[in-house]
Amino acid sequence: MSGIAIVGMSGRFPGAKSVKELWDLVREGRESIRQFSWDEIDARDPAVLSRDPSYVRARGVLDGVADFDAPFFGVTPREAELMDPQHRVFLELCWEVLEDAGWDPARYPGSIGIFAGQSLPTYFLANLASEAGVLDRITGEYQVGSYPSVLGNDKDYLATRASYKLDLSGPSMTIQSACSTSLVAVAQAVSSLLAWQCDMAIAGGVSITFPERRGYAFQEGGMVAPDGHCRPFDKDASGTVFSSGAGVVLLKRLEDALTDRDNVVAVIQGAALNNDGQRKVGFMAPSPHRQAEVIATAHAIAGFDPSTIGLVETHGTGTPLGDPIEFEGLSRAFRAGTDKTGFCALGTLKANTGHMEVAAGVSGLIKTALCVREGVIPPAHNYTASNPKIDLPSSPFYLPTELRPWPLGDHPRRAGVSAFGVGGTNAHVVLEEAPRREDSAEAPVRQDSASEGAQLLVVSARSESALQAACRNLSQVVGEVSLGDAAFTLGERRAFSHRRFVVAKDPSNAAEQLRKPFAATAAIEAPQVVFLMPGQGAQHAAMGAQLYARYEVFREEADRCLALLADAGTDLRGLLFRPAPHDPSLSQQLMQTAVAQPALFVLEVALARLWQSFGVKPSAFVGHSVGEFAAAALSGVMPLGEAARLVAARGALVQALPRGSMLSVRLPALELGPLLGPTLSIASENGPSLSVAAGPTEDIEALERALSARKVVSRRLRTSHAFHSAMMDAAVGPFGEKVRGIQLQPSSVPIVSTLFGRVAEPSELADAGYWTRHLREAVRFYPAVKAASALPGAVFLEVGPGRALSTLARQAGASSAHSSLPEPSEEGADEVASLLEAAGRLFCAGVPISVSQLAPSSARRVSLPTYPFERKRHFIEPAAPSQRAPSEAAVQPDGVGSASDDPIESLVQAQLELMRKQLEALGTVS
Repeated sequence: MSGIAIVGMSGRFPGAKSVKELWDLVREGRESIRQFSWDEIDARDPAVLSRDPSYVRARGVLDGVADFDAPFFGVTPREAELMDPQHRVFLELCWEVLEDAGWDPARYPGSIGIFAGQSLPTYFLANLASEAGVLDRITGEYQVGSYPSVLGNDKDYLATRASYKLDLSGPSMTIQSACSTSLVAVAQAVSSLLAWQCDMAIAGGVSITFPERRGYAFQEGGMVAPDGHCRPFDKDASGTVFSSGAGVVLLKRLEDALTDRDNVVAVIQGAALNNDGQRKVGFMAPSPHRQAEVIATAHAIAGFDPSTIGLVETHGTGTPLGDPIEFEGLSRAFRAGTDKTGFCALGTLKANTGHMEVAAGVSGLIKTALCVREGVIPPAHNYTASNPKIDLPSSPFYLPTELRPWPLGDHPRRAGVSAFGVGGTNAHVVLEEAPRREDSAEAPVRQDSASEGAQLLVVSARSESALQAACRNLSQVVGEVSLGDAAFTLGERRAFSHRRFVVAKDPSNAAEQLRKPFAATAAIEAPQVVFLMPGQGAQHAAMGAQLYARYEVFREEADRCLALLADAGTDLRGLLFRPAPHDPSLSQQLMQTAVAQPALFVLEVALARLWQSFGVKPSAFVGHSVGEFAAAALSGVMPLGEAARLVAARGALVQALPRGSMLSVRLPALELGPLLGPTLSIASENGPSLSVAAGPTEDIEALERALSARKVVSRRLRTSHAFHSAMMDAAVGPFGEKVRGIQLQPSSVPIVSTLFGRVAEPSELADAGYWTRHLREAVRFYPAVKAASALPGAVFLEVGPGRALSTLARQAGASSAHSSLPEPSEEGADEVASLLEAAGRLFCAGVPISVSQLAPSSARRVSLPTYPFERKRHFIEPAAPSQRAPSEAAVQPDGVGSASDDPIESLVQAQLELMRKQLEALGTVS
């Protein structure tokens, strides 16, 4: 599929702190232009003293532009103070748009570009340079000094600063074309993507000007409205109202977006740019001819029949002269392809928010993309009847006066967006709705949350308070999306040091957990994971069956091991991974050593491979008894097939021996040893005060009685044989012969030997004698765990059924030990939920786990609340009047600089007069 996908959006708008709030404002037909009282107007404005009746106290403003989360971006407080809020807000938007799209730039495999522009740096002019001498110093040092002020305010560094702070390697450039800037930036980003200069691109603009709380002096026939309201295409249209605003979109080639499971809001199919040249009456005047050309060019690039376009977001400034000229250009472009009337709605965001200047084009694009996605056409605010110089009834267009549905037809919903800049740079973009997922071979169909099962949601932030806020924000929207989609998206975002997770099966439960108070976990630096591989006794019927059903990696590795065992004469394929946990025959068969040991081997190898597929790489292995053979296969000591055959042979040899018993005793091995007779052995050192004795059943029973008399706690283990005791001697020789038939290799990952209670040397593991001794001698699990705990940041993960080894590890002093699977005795045990719980704990411990890989394969990225910046005020107030440099007006002779002699105003009036003549030449626009 062709086209450029919009996969993320972010913005700040008058009366709307987010894209979602902007959409609510537009749908409801509200206006966010602020009407100030005289007390609110900035005291620097002379109109405050004169109470000039022609002064219109209206403007669209953004809240909190003085505030910034400087530490998040590695910016010092002083640097933040000197930085134009336009740069600061743009930085935040760039981070947010990547998070909104579900991408961490540090993990994105391609290059990301930035194309954006900003307004005149009035923070520098009105605040930083207001103190006497500052402007002279900065201009005197220009190019060799005052770098913090220059770099933090100059337009040149808007895009490149963001690329630096976010480590983006694609093209990074500032675009400037007055009011069309941000839509030109979008068009340039589209071109860069199509030329494969980058793989994703941030495009947009920001306009925040100072003083913030100001209005303007109305002049008859000027470009601004006399009452502070913008009425595009209306009979009462009398001018525009300027506002602050900012917006960015994240763009990507559509085929890549579908492959990457992105949230495609809409698809740009054509983008065109041109300039009026001299074919107009003056530099500031618009040209309907060139506007028509740029619109028709965009249609041609997209291959759109104009009659299929249902909405155009116009430049729509609401001036009585500019609206008819724009309408003429639109009509010409559409009439080149259709004679139909009244099928295409006209809209303009300026009626709601005012004219956001540099940010106007991208803001209109954001609004239009949402219209296309949601299938609604918002009302044209402030519209009652058309401008008399516009022949609306015979045109292709209409002005909607209420929210109306935009039903699907025999083609995708399509729309256009225009932005025209003073100076004549025109931009037009045409877009259509995203392909429906059921029609896309690249993207599987979504499932509802109930069918997806348990999901792991991870949240992180740079501080505990920000983490609390992030959880609250997520709890408010988690019910609006698929839980699997949320899990996948959250797993793809940047992981910060303060972390939390929840495992839930439905959105309401997820929201409830997220709202609960919690103690945040701070991730440790560079944790090292130790895989604990259980031995016999942990097995149970249906172990791993739920993982086998859900995870392809587990299923493939398990099938591979089962096939190897079957080739060696031990066929467990009809026994393992069956979803019948209460089948007595299964339990009985798994109690047989000849079955239990290879069954555990299969499960542990498959489970370890599953963890590794999630990015969890072991730094060491600790294997309890037969569990060390799984460690040997995973670390390369033995080929997988040879290890499987050895385990099957080991189990069969032990199965053929006389039966015995084992007793777990609450005593250290050194204290238990003297209490044993000649027939009993220490089989295992499991803890500082926990050992296991093994031997003939009658001798174990006698020991049990003696211990009871001493009030020493003991418990008989459910085993068929006296493992790691003298009763194994008969199997040692035959097993040694089988081991000597295998080519053993040094381990690629350290194995902490439970034979030695320390890290085994590579040469020791490559010796057949090690593995024969391993069958007979005691399992020194406690010393092995103590040795493994010496690894910096050791995190233990039990890779097998049950929780016995992780419990023993904690008793041995391990600060972080987790189990993968539940105990078989747990009623309604959910293996997937248990696995996700373990993954969440690893995430919180700082283990670099690919959490998104645990989500369903059908999951896709969705828009979720972005990072809750913890902003603080970083703002330099303008100097007091006594400290300011004298203004230009103050040093001019009397009479010079009056309104009537202002050269800029004279130019504007001349241009307006030329526009009137051009409009008269056009006649009644049709």
